[in-house]
Amino acid sequence: MDADDVVETWHYVLAKHAKTMCALERELGARHGLGPSEFEVLDRIVHHDRKLRIQELCDEVHLSQSALSRVVGRLEKAALVSRDVCRDDRRGVYVRITDQGRARHAEAVPTHRAVLAEIFSEAPALTN
Repeated sequence: MDADDVVETWHYVLAKHAKTMCALERELGARHGLGPSEFEVLDRIVHHDRKLRIQELCDEVHLSQSALSRVVGRLEKAALVSRDVCRDDRRGVYVRITDQGRARHAEAVPTHRAVLAEIFSEAPALTN
């Protein structure tokens, strides 16, 4: 790829990201009372099927620790997750999904996947 192709690809990625985040914000918010970041935190915890340390979540959801703390705080206030202090390292904090959080996530998954399917319907298929 030459420099112009790289820049054009970068602009494509940014445009797709912006379109995706706006659509997720609108659809998840209206239908499930979740923002994209809140959904992503729930999705990551469900995917791992265990409590996760805040730092593990930071690595997976690509938020700063302070931004993630705010997201977890909103989810905790809505009773969708709970926080526990690590017994071995009191500086560590675990986040665990609640039954209510698991139910909200399950309700939101079809909406999330439909938005992604629509936006990326013309994207080339990726293989492992």
